[in-house]
Amino acid sequence: MHLKSLTLKGFKSFASATNLKFEPGICAVVGPNGSGKSNVVDALAWVMGEGSAKTLRGGKMQDVIFAGAGERKALGRAEVTLTIDNSDGALPIEYSEVSVTRRMYRDGASEYEINGSKARLMDIQELLSDSGIGREMHIIVGQGKLAEILESRPEDRRAYIEEAAGVLKHRRRKEKAQRKLTGMQANLDRLQDLTDELGKQLKPLARQAEAAQRAATVQADLRDARLRLAGDRVVRLRATFEDAEKRAVVLAEQVEEVTAQLEEATEIQLEVEAELGDVTPRAEAAQKLWFELSTLSERISATQRIAAERASNVGSQVAYAGQDPEELEARAQRADEEHDELLAAAEEAAERLESIREEVAERREAFEAADKEHMAQLRAIADRREGVVRLIAAEENLAGQVSSAESELARQEETLANTKARTRGAQAEADEVADKLEHLAAEREPLEEAHVRAASESAAADKRLEQLRDAQRERERTVYSLRARIDTLGQTAPEALELGEGFKPLAEFISTRYETAVAAALGSFAEAQAGAVSGDIVGELAEASRTPLIDVSTEPTGSAWRLDADLPSGASWLLDHMVLVPEVSAAVTRLLSDVVLVDDYAAARELIAEDPRLRAVTAEGLLVGEGWVEAGTGAVSTVEVSGQIAEAEQQLETATHELEELSGTLEGAKLAADDARVGAASAKAALREHDHELEAWKRDHQRLLKQYEANKAEHEKAAARATDIEVQLARLREELAEARDRLSRVDADEQADEPSSVERDAASAALEQVKAMEVEAQLAARSAEEKVGQAAGKGEALRRQAQHERQAKARHDQAMARRQAQARLAGAVDKHAQDLAARTTQALERAAEERDELVTQRGVLQGRAQSAKQAVSATRQQLDRLTDSAHNSEIARSQAQVRVDEAEGKIVEQLGIAIPDLLKDYTPGEDFDRSAETKRLKQAEKDLNSLGKVNPLALEEYKALEERYSFLSTQLDDVIQARKDLAGVIEDVDAQILQLFTDAWHDVEAEFPKVFQTLFPGGEGRLILTEPDDMLATGIEVEARPPGKKVKRLTLLSGGEKSLTALAMLVAIFRARPSPFYVMDEVEAALDDVNLRRLIALFEELRKDSQLIVITHQKPTMDVANVLYGVTMRGDGVTRVISQRMTRAGEAPGTAQAAEDATRLGVDAPR
Repeated sequence: MHLKSLTLKGFKSFASATNLKFEPGICAVVGPNGSGKSNVVDALAWVMGEGSAKTLRGGKMQDVIFAGAGERKALGRAEVTLTIDNSDGALPIEYSEVSVTRRMYRDGASEYEINGSKARLMDIQELLSDSGIGREMHIIVGQGKLAEILESRPEDRRAYIEEAAGVLKHRRRKEKAQRKLTGMQANLDRLQDLTDELGKQLKPLARQAEAAQRAATVQADLRDARLRLAGDRVVRLRATFEDAEKRAVVLAEQVEEVTAQLEEATEIQLEVEAELGDVTPRAEAAQKLWFELSTLSERISATQRIAAERASNVGSQVAYAGQDPEELEARAQRADEEHDELLAAAEEAAERLESIREEVAERREAFEAADKEHMAQLRAIADRREGVVRLIAAEENLAGQVSSAESELARQEETLANTKARTRGAQAEADEVADKLEHLAAEREPLEEAHVRAASESAAADKRLEQLRDAQRERERTVYSLRARIDTLGQTAPEALELGEGFKPLAEFISTRYETAVAAALGSFAEAQAGAVSGDIVGELAEASRTPLIDVSTEPTGSAWRLDADLPSGASWLLDHMVLVPEVSAAVTRLLSDVVLVDDYAAARELIAEDPRLRAVTAEGLLVGEGWVEAGTGAVSTVEVSGQIAEAEQQLETATHELEELSGTLEGAKLAADDARVGAASAKAALREHDHELEAWKRDHQRLLKQYEANKAEHEKAAARATDIEVQLARLREELAEARDRLSRVDADEQADEPSSVERDAASAALEQVKAMEVEAQLAARSAEEKVGQAAGKGEALRRQAQHERQAKARHDQAMARRQAQARLAGAVDKHAQDLAARTTQALERAAEERDELVTQRGVLQGRAQSAKQAVSATRQQLDRLTDSAHNSEIARSQAQVRVDEAEGKIVEQLGIAIPDLLKDYTPGEDFDRSAETKRLKQAEKDLNSLGKVNPLALEEYKALEERYSFLSTQLDDVIQARKDLAGVIEDVDAQILQLFTDAWHDVEAEFPKVFQTLFPGGEGRLILTEPDDMLATGIEVEARPPGKKVKRLTLLSGGEKSLTALAMLVAIFRARPSPFYVMDEVEAALDDVNLRRLIALFEELRKDSQLIVITHQKPTMDVANVLYGVTMRGDGVTRVISQRMTRAGEAPGTAQAAEDATRLGVDAPR
C-alpha cells in the first residue's frame, strides 16, 4: 500500500487544479520559502480527516480555500483527492485503488467521498485507522511536531503508540459504548421513577373505579328526575312569555294612537317656526345693515378729514442740497491726466535702472574673469613649486574615481527603472482593489439597512406575538374566573322551597342594577316564591318553615299606588330603578311604595326626619326607618345572586367573544412572526456573506499597500543613492578638469614670473562705480512708483462720487413729482367723501325704519311658537309615559324570552338533550307530581353526595394505567439487561486495548534505544511508563543522554538534540508498527551535516517498507529521493509544481534537467 497521487483544487495557494503523482520510496518536495510546500502536507492531513483549523495553520476551516491573489479572484470551494494503491489489501475495502475526496465550501458546508460515493468523515477516519493512520496523525511529522512530542504530557505521548497499534478504533468503540451507557442511565432512572410513580397511582385509582361504577346507576336515576323537572320548567316559562307578549301588543296600539296626535301638534309647531324662521333672518339682516351703514358713515367722515390734512401737507416744494455732478467729473479728468504723467516718469526711471543693472552685471563678469585668471596664475606657480609629479598622480586618481562613479550611476539608474515599474504596478493593483472596496462598502449600507429593518420587524412581530399571548392568557383566566364565579353563585343561592308547578323565585320577575338595595328593602320577601296560592299549599306550609309567597292567580283590586311625597335632590323612588313583570308588579309596588333610594346614611336620616312615613335605603343595603336601622351584610338573597349571575354571564359572553377574536389574531401574528424571523435570518446571512467578501478584499488591499510601500521605499532609497552619486560625480569631474587645467598650465609656462594684478584692480574700481549708480537709480524708481500709487485711485473716486450725486438728484426730483400727485389725489378724495357722507345718512334712516318693523313682527311669531311648543311637549310627555310602559312591557317580554332561552340553553348544555326531544319525551302530564319528582331528585343527589367526589373516567384511566405499568416494567427489565451487555462490551474492548498497547509498547521500548544509538552513537536513551501498573491510562516519559553529557532532562538539550530525540521516538514507533507511508516536513532543518547523514540513513532504512514524502531544503536529502517535486510561486500568488524522477546510478539522463529545475526554483541541484 502506498500513495499514488494527490489532486488539489482551490486548496490554499493551489488555485489551479494540481496533480502530484507519487512513487514508492522517497519523494522529495523542494522549493523556496513561502512557495507552498507545507500546503502539500496540510492537504494530506486535511483529506485524511484532520478537523482542527489550528493544526492546518488557520483560524477557521474556511481558511483552506484559496483567498485570491493578484488578479486571481477568491474561490468558493477547496477540494483535495488522495488516491491510495490498495493492491495488497491493507485497507478493509474491496478495491485495489481507493480515492478519498474532501470538499469545503465558503459557507462552511463539507462533503466527503470514497471512490466517488458519498461518505462521512467518520467513515474515512475508520477506514484509515486500520492501517495505523488516526486522528493524532503521527505519520505526518510537521515543522512543530517534534517540539510538540517532547513538550507534551506523558499521557499525550501515549496516543502516538496507540495510533500506530490500531487502538484508536477500539477506543472510539469504548467511548461510544460509554456514551450510550451514560445516556442509558438517565433513561433507567426515568423508567424507575415512572414505574414507582405508576405503582403508587394504581391503588387509589382502583378505589375510584369501583366508586365510579356504583355512581353510574345513581346518575342515571338523577338524570331522569332532572329531565322531567326541566320539561315542566320549560312549559311554565313559555306560558309566561305568551302572556307578556299579549300585553306588549295592547300597549303598542296605544303608543301608535298618541304618536299620531303628537305628529299633528308637531306640524302646527313647524308651521309657526317656519314663519318665525323667515322673519328672523330678515330682522337680523336689517339690524346688521343698520350697523354696517353706521360704521360706513364714520369711516367716510374719517377719510374726508385725513384727505383734507394730506392735501395741505404735501403741496409745498423742497430744493436739492447736494454737490454738482458735472464739477466732480471735471476734477476726475484732471486727476487722470496727472496720473498719466507720473506713470510715464516712473517707466523712464525703471528703464534707466534696468540699463544700469545690465552694466553692473557686465562689470562683475569682467572682474570675476580677471580675478579667476589671477588666482589661476598663482595656483600654477604654487603647483610648480610643490612638484609636477604629485599633480599627475592626483589627476590619475580623480579619473579613476570618475569612472567608478559613472558605472555606479548606471547601475542605480537601472535599479530606479525597475523599482519604478514595480511601484506603479503595485499602485495600480491597490487602486483597483480600493475601487472594489468602495463598491463593496456602498453595497453594504443597503444590506445593513435591510438587516436592521428585518431584525426590527422580527422583534416587533415577536413582541406583538408575546403581547397577544399575554392577552389570550389574561382572557382565558377571565373566562375561567367568570365560570367559577357563576358556579359559586349558583351554589351559594339560598335553597328555595319546592312548592310544585307554577311557583318560582320572585327574583326571576325583577330586573334592576340595585340588587343589594332591593333585597334589603324587601326583607324576607326577597326569598319569596311567586305563583298561584291555594289552600292546599298554605296548609303544606303550615308545618314548614316560614315562607313568603306572592299570589299571581288573582287580579289586583286597585291600581298600584305610591306615597305622595316631595323627595329632596339626590333621592329617588327605588321602584323607578326596577323593571317588574306585570303579574307581580302590584304586589311589589305595595311592598316598596314607601322606599326611597339615597346616597348615604346622613341623607337617609335627613329624609326620615322630614317624612317619617318613608323608608330609606342605600345602594349598599343600609335600610333606615323612623327609629330603626337595619345594617350588615347578612345572608345573600336570591335577588342579589340572580343579579350577580346575570352580570357575570354577560361578562362571560363578552370575554368569550374577545378570546375567540384573540385566537384568530394570534394565528395571524404567529405567521407574521415566522415570516419576519425568516426575513431577518436571510438578511443576516446576506450581510455576513458580504462582510466575509469585504474582509477578504481588505486583506488583499492591505497586502498590496504594504507591497507598494516597500517598492516605494526601495525606489526612494535608490533615487537618493543616484542623486548622491550624481553630486559626487559632478564634484569629481570638476576636480578632474581643474587638475588637468593646472597640469597644462605647468607644462606650458614652467618659468613664468609672479602675475600682475593691475587688470583685476581696474575691473574692481569700475564695478564699484556702477554699483553706486545702481543705488541712485533704485531710489528714483521707487519714488516715482509711490507717486503713481497715490494718484492712481483719485480720479476713479471722484467719478464714483459724481455718479452717486447724480442718482441722489434723480431720486429727489421723483419724490417732488410724487408729492404733487398725492396733493391732487387728496383733494379729489376730500370732495368725493363729502358727497358720499350725505347719501350714507339718508340710507341709515331708511334702514332704522325697516329694522323696527321686522323686530315687532318677530315678537308676535315668537309668542305663537311658544304656545305650539307647550302643546307638543304635553303630547310628548303622554307618549313618553306610554312608551315607558310599552318599553317595560317589552322588557318583561324580553326577560321572559331570555328566561326561556336561558333555561333551554342550560338544559341543552347541562343535560345534553335537545328541547324538542325533551318536550316530546318529558312533557308533564295531568298526573305529573312535582313534589314527588323533587324528592326523587334530592334522594338521588343525596345518594350521589354520599359517594363523595367520583371520577367518571376512573375505569378507563385504571385500565390504561395498568397497561402502561406493565409496559414500563418490561422496558425497565430490558434497559437493565442492556446496561449489563454494554458493561461487558466495555470490558472486552479494554482487554483488546490492553493487549494491543502492551504488545506495541514492548516493541517500541525495544526499538527506541537502537534508534537512539544510531542517531547518538555512544549515547543512551529509553522510554519509561509513568504508571506501569495501569496500562490503560499510563503515560510515557522520554529519557535521553547524548554522548559526552550527563544530563537526562529534555529541557537541557540543544535544539538539534531535541529534534533528533523526537525523531528517535517516532522512528522507533515506525519500526515497531510500520505504516504504509510517512510525511516529513523540514524535520532536518536544525541538523548539521553529520546528524543529517545519520537521519538520512534512517530514511534509507524506512524506504524499504514504507513510502516517505519529505519536504526539504537539504541537498543530501534530495540525493536519496526517488522523485523530486519542485514547488514554485510567481507574482500571482499561485503555487505550481514540477516533478522529476531521479536515477541513482551514475549521471542519469534526467540529472541535467533536475539541476535546471532546481536552479529555477531557487534551490541547489541535487548531486
